[in-house]
Amino acid sequence: MATKWLVLYLLSGFSVALLSAFLTSYATQHSSSNSTLPFHYGSESSSTDTVWPKLKFSWKLVLATVIGFLGSAFGTVGGVGGGGIFVPMLTLIIGFDTKSAAALSKCMIMAASTASVWYNLRIPHPTKEAPILDYDLALMFQPVLMLGITIGVALSVVFPYWLITVLIIILFLGTSSRSFFKGVEMWKEETILKKEMAKQQQALVNSHGELLINTEYEPLSPRAEKTGLEILRFNLKWKRILVLVLVWVSFVLVQVFKNDLVVCSTWYWLLNCLQFPIAFGVFGYEAVALYKESKMRRMNGNTESVCEASIEWTLMNLVLCSLCGILGGTVGGLLGSGGGFILGPLLLEIGVIPQVASATATFVMMFSSSLSVVEFYILKRFPIPYALYLMGVSVMAGFWGQFFIRKLIAILKRASLIVFILSAVIFASAITMGVIGTEESLAMIRNHEFMGFLSFCDNQ
Repeated sequence: MATKWLVLYLLSGFSVALLSAFLTSYATQHSSSNSTLPFHYGSESSSTDTVWPKLKFSWKLVLATVIGFLGSAFGTVGGVGGGGIFVPMLTLIIGFDTKSAAALSKCMIMAASTASVWYNLRIPHPTKEAPILDYDLALMFQPVLMLGITIGVALSVVFPYWLITVLIIILFLGTSSRSFFKGVEMWKEETILKKEMAKQQQALVNSHGELLINTEYEPLSPRAEKTGLEILRFNLKWKRILVLVLVWVSFVLVQVFKNDLVVCSTWYWLLNCLQFPIAFGVFGYEAVALYKESKMRRMNGNTESVCEASIEWTLMNLVLCSLCGILGGTVGGLLGSGGGFILGPLLLEIGVIPQVASATATFVMMFSSSLSVVEFYILKRFPIPYALYLMGVSVMAGFWGQFFIRKLIAILKRASLIVFILSAVIFASAITMGVIGTEESLAMIRNHEFMGFLSFCDNQ
């Protein structure tokens, strides 16, 4: 029921925002032509000049390093990346233009995600004998997420700045609120479980005179019976990883070849459209496999989940997952993030436990963010020295963030901490992006800038 209310809230909010944008665009086009050059969120700014501050020691660099470290640490633990924190930090504190800030944000997300994935590959599943990464869900979401990113980049050119700000605020407030209440539910369940465990420890003794304890959370640190190398080998599924890499390479090649074509030419659109069969082909193959396996298990009376998600893989749920994946990528393209602001909460919503949801979302974000980094590198949209420095900070944050949070979960026996961190990062991103977006939108109004939809072909 809570999921249905969230979907209704998002549809209502988005509909009102889009209708307002259409009315504004219509009114602006029929008003007096007293406007300046349009402003594009994440792609253009009121001034198209590129601003790259020099990398030198200062209080601004120290502050940005601290914020970047904390944003990367909490963002990877929550499985959301942290682009909503990085972009404001890079523009307001360091002084980058919005376009360069979005590119550097992708670099930071890629670095933090890679470090987090490397850490997660060396720890076992917290509750059963299975990889910590759910490759079925990764194969299903990765293609549509990357497709959504390309759509988001295109929409960032067309949509007015204020509309993107409103859409992001609506989305982030909705997902952060839902994640928070999800965390509260899990906290209550964990409290009940801890009380039951305490009763069992006091009352139950096995034949050897040893207490029987619930070990659900013990595997958060590597099991003694397996070495780190054995856990790493078990978590790596090379055939699945090869498919993910091939999808990633396909999208990269499309972006590389597209940059050499004339915008809005026939070949440009054909190459763009090629991404749809690639994405939906891989998604469809994995979705059909999940649907058939889920149906067969239900017919045989087997209640065990096909993958980490506890939902039944019906046609409606598969369509919903594909739409959410595209929406997550679209937000990533608009914001300069990796798409985790949707994927992280979605994995929790379909029943994936927080540890696996965080690891899987970060794994998928590693591919989606690196796709953008390759494209931005080819287009020379970020300074290499700053990128290397910020990526170094993010690598350390991604590793140590996972280390400390998982140790804390093992001590407190509360995996719901991951959900609360996810909710906090999304909410903080809503505040920072909302404040900056409001300021920029008010500046556009004062400067009599165009506030309606823009032409894609004329604003590349």
